[in-house]
Amino acid sequence: MTAFTKETMAAGSEMSLPPGGGSAARSASDRFLSATGRRISAEARNLIPLLRDQAPASEQLTHLTSAAIEALTAAGIFKMTMPLEWGGLALGARDLVEVISTVSEGDGSAGWYAFVGVGLRNALMLDQRAVDEIAANAAGHAGPLVVGASVFATTVGAGRRVDGGWMVKGKWAFGSGCRHAPYALVGVEFDPAHGSGRGVCVLERGQYEIVDDWHVMGLAGTSSNGLKADEEVFVPDYRFMDLAEVPARLETVRERYSGLAFRQSGPALLLVVSLSGVAVTLGMARGALAAFIEQAPKRKPFNLPYPTVADMPSVHVAAGRARAMIDTAAAVIEGWASEVDARAEQDRGFGPDEESQITLGLAYASSLCEGAINGLQRTLGSSTASLNNPIQRFARDARVLNSHGALRLDPQAEITGRRLLGLEPFLMMGGAVPDVSAR
Repeated sequence: MTAFTKETMAAGSEMSLPPGGGSAARSASDRFLSATGRRISAEARNLIPLLRDQAPASEQLTHLTSAAIEALTAAGIFKMTMPLEWGGLALGARDLVEVISTVSEGDGSAGWYAFVGVGLRNALMLDQRAVDEIAANAAGHAGPLVVGASVFATTVGAGRRVDGGWMVKGKWAFGSGCRHAPYALVGVEFDPAHGSGRGVCVLERGQYEIVDDWHVMGLAGTSSNGLKADEEVFVPDYRFMDLAEVPARLETVRERYSGLAFRQSGPALLLVVSLSGVAVTLGMARGALAAFIEQAPKRKPFNLPYPTVADMPSVHVAAGRARAMIDTAAAVIEGWASEVDARAEQDRGFGPDEESQITLGLAYASSLCEGAINGLQRTLGSSTASLNNPIQRFARDARVLNSHGALRLDPQAEITGRRLLGLEPFLMMGGAVPDVSAR
């Protein structure tokens, strides 16, 4: 074994952990971090103080402030999965994870808005005429172009077939980012005589009302309001799609657009949605650790004779545990993001068993991040209860994020567990979306 010398230790100190909880060691998954992704991430890092400063106001408004939206737009956050042909960036999965997690270090709601922007690709499955209409709004728009609400939920709106299209009405939940988007993609149920019985359609902003129902304990600044159309509105055929067509339509997206984002297989596109969601939790955990490291030296213990909280051995253990949990989660999330990009390069997709395994692993990684945040908050104590303290916001936001249907750990474990035990699997796409095409 090589002996440790002063010279060895000095060399090793160059790789010491940086202040603020950032990661010193980088894995092979960084091979898929592009120069553009690094640049956007660096710009997002510069926004962290602003996003953190704006977060309380965003919570009160129930949507991001104008300052936050304009800053994210200027940094190119909403162009990440926009086609190159529109002037977008068409970033791969690893870039998306890097940028979204960085934004989330400032504010989870801002990170969720970045996640919402990734959903633009769902609308690209539609008829080209609908896509062209959406693209016409791309230049100069601040915020996401399209949001989704109850797209794949169990309860959706109702559609009625008429000449040239559909009459649609209903209520749709969780339209994240709706206050800043000109279009909404919503789910509808219809007479199976006309197809599978489930579909999606695009509504213009004037065709639905935003419901004032987003008053919640976490991710309060995401504008995840319900949408409703009490009276029927007309949706032309080209803005409507049967869910049974989704697998085939996802494949056509690769043929219509260039860039790594559009070289991914259909199932991989859905996995990127999950990757983008858990990137928010990863970023919040890193943000919480950075805030913890900043605050601990400024606090005095309540009942122990240490000069500061940072001098307490129990605090050292808590920080180390949190670091291990975050780094483990990052290895899973970033590793699978890189695998998505690698298979895109190789023109390879993912099988159903892999989709299930990956989505479960991502849900578990997200729960590790939540656990790290909670541990840091408990360790630092009652000072984190202040609404001015970002750690309490990260804790609330992570709890709400991990209650999302696609990220709840036990249901994802059940889906994978059935496969492991040789039982008939539930029919899913991307480990999260019911596959009506197989009906």
